[in-house]
Formats: sequence, C-alpha cells, structure tokens
Amino acid sequence: MIEAAMIWNEPNNKSHWDPELDPEWTLFSQMAILAADAIAAENGSICKVLGGISPIDSAFIRRMSAHGVLDHVDAVAVHGFPLDWNLWQIHEWPDKLEEIRAVTDLPVWVSEVGVSSFGAEEVQLWGLRRTAELLRGRAPRVQWYSLFDLPRAWEATTRHREAEGSSYYRHFYMGLIREDGSPKPALEEFAEHAADLGIVQWFHFEDHRLDDAVAWLRRLGVRSLRTGLSWADSFRPDALRWFDRQMEALRELDVTLTFCFTPEHRGLAPHHTSPPLVPEEYAEFCAAMIRRYAGASSSANPLPQTVTVLG
Repeated sequence: MIEAAMIWNEPNNKSHWDPELDPEWTLFSQMAILAADAIAAENGSICKVLGGISPIDSAFIRRMSAHGVLDHVDAVAVHGFPLDWNLWQIHEWPDKLEEIRAVTDLPVWVSEVGVSSFGAEEVQLWGLRRTAELLRGRAPRVQWYSLFDLPRAWEATTRHREAEGSSYYRHFYMGLIREDGSPKPALEEFAEHAADLGIVQWFHFEDHRLDDAVAWLRRLGVRSLRTGLSWADSFRPDALRWFDRQMEALRELDVTLTFCFTPEHRGLAPHHTSPPLVPEEYAEFCAAMIRRYAGASSSANPLPQTVTVLG
C-alpha cells in the first residue's frame, strides 16, 4: 500500500532543482503547497513528506517554513551520505537530526542513507552496521539506499556526470547487490536490520530489475520501500502501463512514493531540474497518481485503464 507521498527529491540540491531559476525557492514552495493540497484532497490518510533534503540544512527548512510549505506537509526528510559525499562524519548523525528538529515540530524522516562500495565493499559493510547503530529508533523512517547497484551502462541522475570525478562513479556502487545479481557482504548485515531499515530503490522506465527486486525484498523481510514515479516519464508512450506494472508488483509493501523530475517541455528550462511552467500541472500529476494507486477503490478493485494527467 502507499503510506506516504514525497513531494520532490532533494530540492536543495542543484542536481534536482535549479537554484538559478528559483534562487529563493518561491517557485518550489508554490509547487509543493499545491501538490500537498492535491494529494490530501485525494486521500487524507496519506502522509505528505517534503522531499528529502541533501545537504542537511536547517536554513532550508526555515525557508520552507517561512514560505508556508511546512503548514501543508506532515513530515520532513533528510538524506545523508557521510562516507561518500557529505562534509561531516558518520558519528554526527544524531546531531544532524537534532539540527532539523530544532527548527520544526514535524517528524524528521531519514528517507535516504547509504554507503558506496566504490572504494571497498568492506567500507560499505562497516558503514551499514554503524548507520544502523546510530539511527535505530531515532526517526519514524530510516530507508537504506539502495538494493541494487546502478547498471554501468545507465546514467546517474545528477547534473554534471563525469565532471564530478569519483563522486559521480560512487553512484553506481550504492547497492547491496552487484549488477550481475550477486550479493555484497553488506547484504547479510542488512538482513539483520530489515525490521528497522527500509529500502530505497528507484526503478527506471520499464526497469528489468523490478521482479527481482520484489523477490529480494521478500527474502530480506523488508516492509518499507521508497521509490518514485517520474512526472517526466508520464509523457512516454505506454507510461501508464509501466506505472501500473510497477505499482502492482509493489502492492504488498508499505510504499513511500516520490514524485519528481520536470518534463523537459513543461519546464522554464528544458531540464528535469527546472521549475515547471505551470505548477498546477505537477500537482495534478501527484493527484492523479494518488487517485489511481491509493484512491478509495484502488486497493479492492483492478487498476483503472485511463487517467487524466495535464500536459
């Protein structure tokens, strides 16, 4: 079932939202408020979560509060990768959570945390064990990124790609399972913490790994999964057929569904990080997906065959 809807992903990260087009995040705030209200109108029981922030920045949360966004969501979220990308050490995790709790009374989720095996798989194993020790019981949701390595033939969703050097290539080694399907040492350790740590797994359009992912999640005893439906992908041919297949496969899990990525032809600039030309269109996409997969009849009846998405 869908238990939460996340509004965007890492909005304070320039690889996911263009600060040059929206330097004060006023456009993002308008879009987030519209989306949160649209989601609530479709299903008031869905937890509305502000897109997990990376870096962890209390000033950004204060900005969201000043813009009124926090009045429309039920939780905020943070992402942390201290062994790979962040400029702080792993033992600072409790302090990072308190930094955000100091500026909001909303629950603080850790909706993405992970360690790359780019340098050594032993580092990932140690990092997972230490992360579980530091975060267990400290947040309503802690979700590990990710189950699978990113196939090397694909591109990571980040703006500058190879120009980022080793920081870019770390994206490809975040999984507990290698590209060839073999488990890394950290997988067995994760199984010991599956009751406390959920999984983050993004699925690309028509992702061949979907069925294997569900099988692995069952085997590990994972209940909580964070994934996404891409607004940009909704304009692909047969998009709804793929969305239906993905959501049907994940139906047994407690899903946090992230909505993000601007279609190139619907943005102020032709890029997935751009603010939309019409924020209401993003809100309608969010509402349409909740209506389709978490509406009053979606759990009891077959998935509908049509849906209206503005565009």
